[in-house]
Order: sequence, then C-alpha cells, then structure tokens
Amino acid sequence: MPAAIEWTAELEQAIINWIAEGKTLREFCRQPGMPSHDAVYDHEKINDSFKQRIACARTSGEDLIAQECLHIADTTEVGVIITEKPDGTVETKRADMIEHRKLRIDTRLKLLAKWNPRKWGEKVELGGSLDVAVKRVLTDV
Repeated sequence: MPAAIEWTAELEQAIINWIAEGKTLREFCRQPGMPSHDAVYDHEKINDSFKQRIACARTSGEDLIAQECLHIADTTEVGVIITEKPDGTVETKRADMIEHRKLRIDTRLKLLAKWNPRKWGEKVELGGSLDVAVKRVLTDV
C-alpha cells in the first residue's frame, strides 16, 4: 500500500499549475511520489478553495488546448510515408502528415466538448414561432 501523501500548499499549487497548462490530472498522478487520481478528487471534495482553484485551472488548461489546436493546424509536420507495392518494391515519400494533424486536433476538440460542453460543445439552436399553436393529436391504438 502506498504511503500517505501529505497535502501541502506546494503540492496543491503543483497540481493547479499542471492542469492550467492543459495537462491531464492522470498524467500528473502517474509521476513518482504524487498522490493517486482518487486521492486528488477526495481532497477536492473536502477542500472548497482547492476545488475552486482546480475549476479555474481547468478553464485555463482548456484555453491552452484550444490554442494548441491552432498551432497544430498552422504548423506543417513532415513525415515519411512508406508504401510496399505488389511487386515487392518499397516506395518512400516525404509529405505533410495532414491526416495525423487532423486526428490530433479532432481528439482535442472532442475532449474539450466532453469536458465542458457549454463552452466547447456544438451549439444547438431550436427555431420556431411564438404565434404557432401546438396541436396534440391522440389516437386509439
């Protein structure tokens, strides 16, 4: 069983800084000597100040992840594409890894939409007129 972690202001600030940089709490907790993921959530439940600071850090981290998406989109990433032909020869090409960059961006945007749907989710707008009456029809089955 792992040793109990002493909750200090420094540890809390390290967690806050980590999350505010757009990194995951799981990644932080996997480092040697750090509290478990569950321990951080348990501490958050009993400490309102820490809970509020975590929420602010998550907002900052989400903004950094969105900015990272722009950087990924704007930065060419050259890679090697190796194709083996039916005759056994191998063709090697250098090209921009567009599909890889799209995957990286889409993954980040989908995570943002899951983590904070109000801010990052798809906007759904219902239209209609207030002048139209709603008609309800009941039928026997």
